[in-house]
Amino acid sequence: MVHDGIPWVAVPVALAIIPMLFGFWWVAIVFILVAAFMAFFFRDPRRRIPTEPGIIVAPADGRVTLVTRGEPEVGSDSLVSIFLSPLDVHVNRAPIAGKITAVQYKKGKFLMATDARARDVNEQNALTIEGDNIRLKCSQIAGILARRIVCWKREGERVELGERFGMIKFSSRTDVLLPSSVEVVVKKGMRVRGGVTIIGRIRQ
Repeated sequence: MVHDGIPWVAVPVALAIIPMLFGFWWVAIVFILVAAFMAFFFRDPRRRIPTEPGIIVAPADGRVTLVTRGEPEVGSDSLVSIFLSPLDVHVNRAPIAGKITAVQYKKGKFLMATDARARDVNEQNALTIEGDNIRLKCSQIAGILARRIVCWKREGERVELGERFGMIKFSSRTDVLLPSSVEVVVKKGMRVRGGVTIIGRIRQ
């Protein structure tokens, strides 16, 4: 479990003690169930990160809800959008290894994460990562339930492929903006796993 989840588990456990002392077991059970869900939500399973060169991995667990492929001829970017339900692992992982050259936080609305407008108007935090022969932007976007974006990395720091860099609490979305040099290999509707599923390969 990630350390950000400790208060979310500890508080309902503590609240369960009070009704237990007075014999209200059904109330205590409700708090225990809440604590169990929070422990499940804030889980942080270990992942076997692929070692193949020139790959981009999914920055989050979830379902691919949008894929727009750029055109190398005109240098337009590709976009891969991943929706995270409350049942998915919400830890975000670096899609490439490299240096974080920018961290940009923007306040905004809390529209449904799958809404086409969410990328432009929702609260979000975007990391620009510059690796070997590639630079991309990974955005943590809050959804209708999400009210807290967490980023553990700062501008100037380095991340390794698949390294944890933050999380979004409750339902949310993670976007990756890829340069035209990347071939996108996922399709809309696919399920992906953060740090494991390959979503793109750098063209040779």
